[in-house]
Amino acid sequence: MSRTYPFPKGFWWGSATSATQIEGAASEGGKGENIWDHWYRIESNRFFDNVGPETTSDFYHRYQEDIKQMKEIGHNTFRFSISWARLMPGGRGEINPEAAVFYNNVIDELLAHDIEPFVNLFHFDMPLELQEEGGWESRDVVEAYTRYADECFRIFGDRVSKWFTFNEPIVPVEGGYLYDFHYPNIVDAKRAFQVAYNTMIAHAKAVEAFRKHNIMDGQIGIILNLTPSYPRSQNPADLRSSQIADLFFNRSFLDPAVLGEYPQELIDLLQEHGQLPETEKGDSDLLKVNTADILGVNYYQPRRVKAKESLPNPYGLFMPDWFFDMYEMPGRKMNPYRGWEIYEKGIYDIMINLKENYGNIPSFISENGMGVQNEERFMENGEIQDDYRIEFIREHLKWLHQAIGEGCNAKGYHLWSFMDNWSWMNAYKNRYGFFSVNLETKERTPKKSAHWFKFVSENNGF
Repeated sequence: MSRTYPFPKGFWWGSATSATQIEGAASEGGKGENIWDHWYRIESNRFFDNVGPETTSDFYHRYQEDIKQMKEIGHNTFRFSISWARLMPGGRGEINPEAAVFYNNVIDELLAHDIEPFVNLFHFDMPLELQEEGGWESRDVVEAYTRYADECFRIFGDRVSKWFTFNEPIVPVEGGYLYDFHYPNIVDAKRAFQVAYNTMIAHAKAVEAFRKHNIMDGQIGIILNLTPSYPRSQNPADLRSSQIADLFFNRSFLDPAVLGEYPQELIDLLQEHGQLPETEKGDSDLLKVNTADILGVNYYQPRRVKAKESLPNPYGLFMPDWFFDMYEMPGRKMNPYRGWEIYEKGIYDIMINLKENYGNIPSFISENGMGVQNEERFMENGEIQDDYRIEFIREHLKWLHQAIGEGCNAKGYHLWSFMDNWSWMNAYKNRYGFFSVNLETKERTPKKSAHWFKFVSENNGF
């Protein structure tokens, strides 16, 4: 007999995306420039096949068709982001009326199809003018973000109750200030930690603003990519390396977001190396009282680390990887099309950690997915037979089901993504969607996984 995996009543089935990755219309509708528009203009060669954010998947013009398809494949929830540069060109001042109409229409269309909108305020897309002021290094930009967030709650809060301040806030830190894969391409750990810290201050200020709006059933949280750091062995040196990786890449955002304070070990480590960010009076109280109501968890692959094999260059720049090396576990299961390890139990380990150490905060899988290049090679009878994606989702859901059975407070599962979307420097290299998108015609076509997901959602399990 095959096992069944029923999920709790009211479970959230859906998908996630972001403004820059699907909207297109990058210079239409009164939208201002963000850092992606600018970077593509000056260095288009750094983007796969030179494809930029100008048109992407054209959700801006096709949202009605897309939302109808979401409903058809069983979505009851959908997470998208508002483009700060579209709603408030330049990052400050007047609301762009065309943008307000667009986002109001998207929200209304979702509600008309009984799909609950989950709205995220920032997904890597800083308005260019604010980046030129220093981006998240600047407390003035933090204030500008707080005003932007407040305007979003005012305009859309009568119909949207689930809000998120940031998606994967560590990524702009890693990409923009440590490892050179996002604009402004700065490599400076001290500035990176300032950006990370100020982002959490911005989060807390947005939470504070949100609570003044008394939104009905309102919940506000943050979406974090919580990648468990697994040690190579139980040797103390390997364990220490995994703990430090966890401090840098998970707890640096998770602890202040959920517990309202930074881990003392992290503070001590940064202090020892002269890397502490500048803080202001009142910051710690602000963080303490404005913790998240709900947590989105993005999970794709594990992080495996081992003790450092050689000492870091004493004259080199301080980096988190002074304390660990990456480790490739023999016999690991791989997504051969993307080069990432597949480790489904990671989703369970994250949930147990949240239950045991973070007050079992209400959470959901806000992203999980499998990117594959050249999916046309799996085409049969006009449909991409993405059995590998079905297996990927199914095996992760089994571990999520087990975590829920053990008392974890997990409320839903969102795939990345509803349709193939533009993915930063990778553009359309790896496809993640339930629907394929033809880049020439923008036509959407369901893959096999879309039909499977409809079945799962309609049965609330499998």
